[in-house]
Amino acid sequence: MNVLVTGGAGLIGSHLVDALLARGDAVTVVDNFSTGRRANVGHLGGDERVTVVEADASVPLPELLGRPYHRLYHLASPASPLDYLRWPIETLRVNAFGTPLLLDLAHADGARFLLASTSEVYGDPERHPQREDYWGNVNPVGPRSCYDESKRFAESYTVAMGRTVGVDVRIARIFNTYGPRSRPDDGRLIPNFCVQALRGEPLTIYGDGSQTRSFCFVSDLVRGLVALMETDGLTGEVVNLGNPDEFTVLDAAEQIQRLAGSRSDVVFRPLPIDDPVRRRPDIGKARRLLGWEPSIDLPSGLAPTLAWFRTVLG
Repeated sequence: MNVLVTGGAGLIGSHLVDALLARGDAVTVVDNFSTGRRANVGHLGGDERVTVVEADASVPLPELLGRPYHRLYHLASPASPLDYLRWPIETLRVNAFGTPLLLDLAHADGARFLLASTSEVYGDPERHPQREDYWGNVNPVGPRSCYDESKRFAESYTVAMGRTVGVDVRIARIFNTYGPRSRPDDGRLIPNFCVQALRGEPLTIYGDGSQTRSFCFVSDLVRGLVALMETDGLTGEVVNLGNPDEFTVLDAAEQIQRLAGSRSDVVFRPLPIDDPVRRRPDIGKARRLLGWEPSIDLPSGLAPTLAWFRTVLG
């Protein structure tokens, strides 16, 4: 199959491209490298089945090789708070403008379309764990709204295209994902703690450390994305993908300290505005529809992640 992956040089996107190539697909990667890393797709340079296009997915794309496409994964968007707070307009544009453009492309090619959405559509949730039928608790004008609300709009537009013109669409609500190929300056919890522990710097915790998160290793997440895309009969479905194991932020910091052999102190800073207090997916729907659940626990995933950061940091 011919597959288009926007955001294909990011953490999730680059591992997804590897998985698609491993099963024999031809892949066109679109990335503007604002948050994706060229090094994440550098190893693909000798593979004639791969085309890497440097382009902004929020505007009409250049005529792309490989058309017509059979599958279209839309992963292009800043995804860490550090990035989307730095580039709020760009984040709004790629989700609110880029999603319709890519759905038009899917419609023209008769391609199946998967939107990479986010657990942030649930905001600071009042229901726990979060299930797909929960509508969320989102501040529409807060500093995080550029990401939260543009993803909510992208979801709405995606399902509307499925209902009105028949594009075969499905939506993955992705929870916190980590693993090798993360950027050292990504700004999210696990990359931050790994880099700080390896450098012997204090581990920075925002809030008192009692807030909770769930962490999904990237290979598990990619398996879920492919299963959601390839399972027939799921047009219009919204599915959580994440690891339901729940940890406090302080517990995650202590696990990383221990695995890194670090004696770094822990320092506490004020909790950012609208930062969710609890975050954990209900993955019952993914188990039922896809036969999917994660298989890699946090210590098992942290080991290769720390090894990656050791290499990157030299």
